[in-house]
Amino acid sequence: MVKAVVGANWGDEGKGKITDMLAREADIIVRFQGGANAGHTIINDYGKFALHTLPSGVFYDHTTSIIGNGVALNVPVLFDEIQSVVDRGVPKPKILVSDRAQMVMSYHILLDTYEEERLAKKSFGSTKSGIAPFYSDKYAKIGFQVSELFDEELLKEKAVRVCEQKNVLLEHLYHKPLLQPEALLKELHGYKEMIAPYVCDTSSYLYEAIQSGKHILLEGQLGSLKDPDHGIYPMVTSSSTLAAFGAIGAGIPPYEIGKIITVCKAYSSAVGAGAFVSEIFGQEADELRRRGGDGGEFGATTGRPRRMGWFDCVASRYGCRIQGTTDVAFTVLDVLGYLKEIPVCVGYEIDGVVTEEFPTTARLAKAKPVLEVLPGWNCEIRGIRTYEELPQNCRSYVEFVEKKLGFPITMISNGPGRDDIIYR
Repeated sequence: MVKAVVGANWGDEGKGKITDMLAREADIIVRFQGGANAGHTIINDYGKFALHTLPSGVFYDHTTSIIGNGVALNVPVLFDEIQSVVDRGVPKPKILVSDRAQMVMSYHILLDTYEEERLAKKSFGSTKSGIAPFYSDKYAKIGFQVSELFDEELLKEKAVRVCEQKNVLLEHLYHKPLLQPEALLKELHGYKEMIAPYVCDTSSYLYEAIQSGKHILLEGQLGSLKDPDHGIYPMVTSSSTLAAFGAIGAGIPPYEIGKIITVCKAYSSAVGAGAFVSEIFGQEADELRRRGGDGGEFGATTGRPRRMGWFDCVASRYGCRIQGTTDVAFTVLDVLGYLKEIPVCVGYEIDGVVTEEFPTTARLAKAKPVLEVLPGWNCEIRGIRTYEELPQNCRSYVEFVEKKLGFPITMISNGPGRDDIIYR
């Protein structure tokens, strides 16, 4: 059985916790896209962790963690991360890296940083992790694939070719120091040394695992609205955030993905630029941000304060639809316990017309939220383990959202811990 855990919105939905929780029953967890530009925060028996490349199931010693071919692999970041979890008493995770994955190079990070500086106020709000330049190179066919590390002649020739191309940009567009092929080759040799013990044909490994009935979890990064095709383009990421891409980014048949668990927050939050219709500001936003998540709503990678908003039925229904959702995991419901009334965005008004369909970016920029206010439950719900025990107004809120989404909410997270979960 293959399950995918993906996000319905802008990312930051709480996928890390849900993956960590589902990994208890899994044999293999695969990270299938994205890089170290976003993090998953996890709280378990070992403590609180912010993971960036490692799959969120690394805390169980019965699991194998795979870095799929669709990932933007930053080798030193992965190694620092493995070391950081081991240093805190976690058993050394079993890790396999796809020989077809490609690597984020130091110049990708430089180019990302220089471009954001150049764009200044028109920047994309990048985390400067090198992701856009990495994927640009991958699709321009000048990226470095892990398998190429083991072909010295190819590396020497390619290092010269890449430096020639990048140096035109560095000299004439950014006016920055040029790359040297010798330094680039040395960087690649360092990566080979680090990664060699973990490299294998992970697609073949997963094929065998599926044949023998193993339980596999696919873990996505960010959410539907950051997808380059279906999201709020151009304020999106550079790899597909959809469960469908899980088949490509892991190298498995699409029909094997039997369950798609789409994670949705009980309110909205976003990091980075772009349209965010239900966004709130000032004291109202500060209060929600301070109470949100565990220790507040700040980016797991950047520490940036997240932008806050009320639950957005329009964006979330669309996000669930394009994921192909079978189950919705509804997270951070406990955070809303301080509110006497809870606004929910149920439609967008665009040029005087109300729509419940999620529009393209140019029309999205004109959208104003249509809000419906629901009564709050105004009490603490952490520690509750059954749906029936939740306050009536809390259940009404869940059922209202579920009806608007059109997809079943089968899991409710009411706290940051691994066991703060209610199954419906």
